[in-house]
Amino acid sequence: MSGGKSDVIVVGGGVIGLTTALVLAEGGHRVALWTRDPVGRTTSAVAGALFWPYHIEPAHRVGGWLEESLRHYEQLARYPDRTGVRMVAGLMADTPLDGLGAWATKVRGLREARADELPEGFGQALRATVPLIDMPVHLRYLKARLRATGGTVERRTVTDLAEPAALAPVVMDCSGLGARELASDASVRPVRGQVVIVENPGIEEWFVGTPPGSAQTTYVMPQPYGVLLGGTTTEHSWNLGPDTAEADAIVARCVRVRPELAGARVLEHRVGLRPVRPEVRLEAAPLPGGGRLVHNYGHGGAGVTVAWGCAREAAALATGQLPPGAR
Repeated sequence: MSGGKSDVIVVGGGVIGLTTALVLAEGGHRVALWTRDPVGRTTSAVAGALFWPYHIEPAHRVGGWLEESLRHYEQLARYPDRTGVRMVAGLMADTPLDGLGAWATKVRGLREARADELPEGFGQALRATVPLIDMPVHLRYLKARLRATGGTVERRTVTDLAEPAALAPVVMDCSGLGARELASDASVRPVRGQVVIVENPGIEEWFVGTPPGSAQTTYVMPQPYGVLLGGTTTEHSWNLGPDTAEADAIVARCVRVRPELAGARVLEHRVGLRPVRPEVRLEAAPLPGGGRLVHNYGHGGAGVTVAWGCAREAAALATGQLPPGAR
């Protein structure tokens, strides 16, 4: 598949773009991926990357995306060092079991947590074993697998979707926040998230919950490089610089949940801008000359969680297995 004209150009080098490009390439198509930023410096590289639906709509489509993605991540977790995917147990606080949907029946060990398993101040949580992903490793894995299949990855800034449309019959718009300009979609907005990476004092399980008296979700994610502590949700902020006061508040909240984190040495601060939209835009439209444009963006903080399911559906739209605009 190397050389010659591309069948598909994918715009966007985050986890959505890479996964979509890979599904298409492994389906036998000549795929080029264009990314403005190095893959390791995309918003996806900053993600805590726990498999769990985080404020994502439309609900009637999300369940299928979740099941498809979970199946893939469970397979990739057989090779954690190579793929960055591990199956890790943990607690999701303040989440009713009966409100999750059918996808939850596929989750390993999902049950109500016992009282003795709950951190102080929390009255309810679900216990589950789900994929937890080391995103820098995972993004490198996806990129290498795409290239091994014959796909290409090019650093290229796109200012108009007419640029790739002039070179390929199918264009996949996986541009995240870039869709504000590329797709003229003002409903896409940034929601800033900041995390702190600290040395791991021996934590093996993840935790997500909102402590009493706090408006911010707190999460503790043990990763091979340390423990990722979060987080923040600042609407309409484009600020990529870390905030010292926010970092201190994140650590303090996490210490309340896991006291052994007190005094853990800070290794790194990370900031990312979630590409939030009222609902995911996953639909096709015709291009002049008989081509096809497929939008696949607006996943917010759940891009990793639904990446494979959305990629499969986007690939079907791209290849004509579903009509343009199919819902």
